[in-house]
Amino acid sequence: MRVELAKLLLLRPDVLLLDEPTNHLDLDACIWFERYLEGYGGAVLVTSHDRAFLNRVATRVLAFEPTGVILHRGNYDSFMLAREKEITARQAAAERQEREIKRQQRFIDRFRAKNTKASQVQSRIKQLEKVERIAMPRATRKIHFSFPRQPRGGRDIITLKHVFKAYDDNVVYRDLNLVLNRGDRVALVGANGAGKTTLLRILAGVLPFEGGERELGYNVTTGYYAQYQLELLKEENDVLTELQQVAPEEPEERLRQILGAFLFSGDDVRKKIGVLSGGEKARVALAKMLTQPANLLLMDEPTNHLDIPSREVLTDALEAYRGTVCFITHDRTLIQQIANKIIEIKDGELQIYYGNYESYLYQKEASLRPKQEATPVSGSGSKQAGQQRQQKLVEAELRNRYYRESAHIRRRIAEIEAELPRLEIRLKETESLMANQEHYRDSSRVVENIEQHRKLKEDIRLLTGEWERLSGEAEQMKREFDQAGDSPGK
Repeated sequence: MRVELAKLLLLRPDVLLLDEPTNHLDLDACIWFERYLEGYGGAVLVTSHDRAFLNRVATRVLAFEPTGVILHRGNYDSFMLAREKEITARQAAAERQEREIKRQQRFIDRFRAKNTKASQVQSRIKQLEKVERIAMPRATRKIHFSFPRQPRGGRDIITLKHVFKAYDDNVVYRDLNLVLNRGDRVALVGANGAGKTTLLRILAGVLPFEGGERELGYNVTTGYYAQYQLELLKEENDVLTELQQVAPEEPEERLRQILGAFLFSGDDVRKKIGVLSGGEKARVALAKMLTQPANLLLMDEPTNHLDIPSREVLTDALEAYRGTVCFITHDRTLIQQIANKIIEIKDGELQIYYGNYESYLYQKEASLRPKQEATPVSGSGSKQAGQQRQQKLVEAELRNRYYRESAHIRRRIAEIEAELPRLEIRLKETESLMANQEHYRDSSRVVENIEQHRKLKEDIRLLTGEWERLSGEAEQMKREFDQAGDSPGK
């Protein structure tokens, strides 16, 4: 994947069309690629399920909804915030519309048989027929997943002692020692090929090793998820049957609730495995694993094949899980939301960082500074290396200063991008009222609506102007940051 991206980027095209470009990239490669795209001079159109990538790179979001296509100014988090506010506003508008429809219907039902009211009744019937019902946008619901009760394990869940693992002449681990404690939520990170999957498979007990010991703690039961388990699903089974095979004592209603949490509703549970997409199969496999009462979950790339709503479902499930988790993923959002410990693997050695993903990045950068500042410079090669390290420190400081100084501007831009759609919906509501003849029967409401319409248009104009001004300031700060980073001696 890195080679294919390099070939593409060397062409420096005017337009880059990227379909899931971060798939199979390790975290360092993702970060480098984001920085490259931030300074890219052309246009970029990308599809991605990597929320951290979208937040860092995207300045527009094109969303395909059942109600239509939405173009939003801002990154993914900004879009989700605006969408949440839009849903709230639409719900309120739909409720108001429903109350008005019921009021009109009551009038029709009451006076339908009276000749003196016939013309008014017919007029209102025609009005109701012309009413365009407010459609609710699709929303990913927050799931509340109730796990089967897991047995309580000992304090030390699993221990590796002096493990030696090699593939022929390639030694991956020479003297590996690791203890996972009850309540740990560990993310394994490192470059591709560093040995993350090897370590996870050793922990799961599915990969033999040449020396050392693996000890499970008291009363520990494991659940293991890997990509090959999608192939173990029986194509002739339907979704519900797959779950029944691992939880035969659970009533069907309970299994349907679990599948509903994993976005299989209604007749979807009767779909054959053979007709499911890769993402749907991944959700079935995850549901099967999480249905079993294990107190140690080991997962290798659980977000592969999953779209963003499915990743949010997995996050909700893991947040509710009370056992110990160790997982590998390139989804930095999942790491940030779930992990309380990061283990970085490099050259067969483990470095443990406590905290979430942002804390890991901060600790990693902080741990490098004293070593770089204390490194003696001797000889032309060492001098050049020292200069390069110093340049990286300067670039990191410039980057931190840029994000620090631009934070309030970017935050205000996100607020405006979330507020504008809400105001535009309200403006359309007032315009719909102004187009309704019945509305003009109440002069006080007419005056109130006209004033509200004027104010909404003015608010939208002012916010749009502020957005354009702040966007210009943000772009200027970004240009100055880029120039400072490129200038010699800066």
